[in-house]
Amino acid sequence: MASLAYALTALRLLLAPLVGLLLASNDPHAAPTAAILIGAAIATDLADGPVARRYDSASAIGGIFDHTTDCVFVVTGLIGGVLRGVFPLILPVLVVIAFAQYSIDSRWLHGHSGLRGSRLGRYNGIGYFFPICGDTLVRLGLTFLAPAVSVTCWLLVMSTCVSIGERLMLARKALRTGPASRVSGTTSPSRR
Repeated sequence: MASLAYALTALRLLLAPLVGLLLASNDPHAAPTAAILIGAAIATDLADGPVARRYDSASAIGGIFDHTTDCVFVVTGLIGGVLRGVFPLILPVLVVIAFAQYSIDSRWLHGHSGLRGSRLGRYNGIGYFFPICGDTLVRLGLTFLAPAVSVTCWLLVMSTCVSIGERLMLARKALRTGPASRVSGTTSPSRR
């Protein structure tokens, strides 16, 4: 049943370029199709992890595939919005930087207390779906949401910058405590 979890994640990956194209399009018929595909993508994101855990097939590779697919999906959707002029270009750029930083930190600095599971990073990961969903709702006629979508984009820009800075400070602290502490998960006195 591991293949079911991978299939759900792969479906989301396949939907990413379609959603990006639909969000970039000025065609009025693009929004309903985008809404359906975004809904399907969110459903697969909510289901793949529980399916993997239920069938005891959760793995590090599956987690990497899931996180990478989420990044590709939101970045592609955000770029679609950038091309239409509704999202700031800096947002997808920061998402890529934050994801790369998360990927490097979680592998290279594995075991250092405080580096795993940044709450702000987790909330940002969820929040990156909001501009995509919000813009689609605006295009479906809920135009009063347009200012909230814009504000959400800029709040995500700010919170992503804070998250990137927080991870940089934690990485710097981990480097100062020495390589042995990164491997064992213990900390040694700081070398000042």
